[in-house]
This record gives sequence, C-alpha cells and structure tokens, in this order.
Amino acid sequence: MTKLSSLFILLISTASFAQVTFNPGIRAGANFPHLSEGPIKEYWYNMVDNFGYNDSGINEYDVKTKVDFYLGFQANIRFSKFYALQPEIYYTRQGAQLDSKAPGVSSKTITLSYIGSAVVNKFYIEKFNIHFGPTLELLTDSKNFKSVSDADLGFLLGAGYDITKNIGVEARIKKGFVNVYNSHTNVTFQTGFYYTFNLKK
Repeated sequence: MTKLSSLFILLISTASFAQVTFNPGIRAGANFPHLSEGPIKEYWYNMVDNFGYNDSGINEYDVKTKVDFYLGFQANIRFSKFYALQPEIYYTRQGAQLDSKAPGVSSKTITLSYIGSAVVNKFYIEKFNIHFGPTLELLTDSKNFKSVSDADLGFLLGAGYDITKNIGVEARIKKGFVNVYNSHTNVTFQTGFYYTFNLKK
C-alpha cells in the first residue's frame, strides 16, 4: 500500500508540474471496412438422409468494401504541447460486401458490430496530429456471417487536424489481428470528426 500511495502521489505531482489538461469529447464518422486475405469460400450441403449431410459444393465470394459508421467517446489527456494520451470507448460496425462468383447465388452484405476501446498516443505539430495505438473490440452482433471469434485485437494509425479549439477531423486505418473467418481479419478505414468539451479549472 505504501508503494502504491507513493506512486499515486508521484503521478499527481508530475501531472501538476506538467500542467496536464483533461478534455472529454465525442467522435463519429464513416467506416469503410472489408476482410483481408482475398476471396471467401463457403461450403454448402444437401441432406441425403436423417443421419448426415452430403458435401455438395463451394460458393466463392469476392470481398469488397462496404460503408458503415462508428460513434464513441474520448478523453484527451494533454501532457504537453506535443503529446497527449487519449483513451477511447466506441461502437463500430464493420464487415464487408461479398460479391458471389457463382451463377444464381446472391451477393450479400455482412455486418460485425463491436463495442471497442483504444489507447491512442497523439503527437501534435501545430494543429495537425499523428496518432496510433492498440484496440480491443468485443463482438455484440453479426448479420449474414458467423465470426469464429467474439473479440478482436488490433492496431490503429491515423492523422487529425484541429479546425478550431474544440472541433477537428480525422482519418484512420485500423487492422485487426484475430481471424474472424479462416485467415480473414478485419480491416477498416475511418474518416470523421471529433468534438472536445472545455472543462473549467
């Protein structure tokens, strides 16, 4: 307990000395997701009797980008003129458009919905910022697709621009590392805006 107390006091002292600022905010925008690793193959079956199934073929789909959205909250902790740490929590809809290669087989849109969190490092150059960090996302719902994993670990890389003191725009690329189907992983390009609230000292 003594060590924890000393560490806490040190952090508070450091924060006070560095004049750390804290500004919560919201983020929202458009997702342009797809799945990696080329075409998706789905096996289909015909029932032959009451005891089993007969392997009848394979449907193959080309993976295309779809359009969806994200919405979340951020907490910008500014340690200096050049650096901030920004924890985030958000809702994001990902997936892909699957175009069938087989005659008579319909194309489909798949959607994977996640509640996610990120720890973003932001480096500022005047009004511009470059940011990156790890992400953790938990699957809440899926449509037209059965993910083999209920969670996804990933990494994001992006850039932003502060239009005003409170409003900015951003663009990011986020890559998942967990297979959601065979060797396929989530890849999402995001573009949107953020709004931060000023807190009185």
